[in-house]
Amino acid sequence: MLEALGNINFEVIFQLLFVSLIMLAGPIVIFLLAFRNGDM
Repeated sequence: MLEALGNINFEVIFQLLFVSLIMLAGPIVIFLLAFRNGDM
């Protein structure tokens, strides 16, 4: 178990998580800004 974790490249995983987080957060931030600025 520990050997398997040692073979994983954590930098690649962290970068993938960071990119996916940005891709998910982008539309949410845009939606919140549009919702606050625009009076429906």
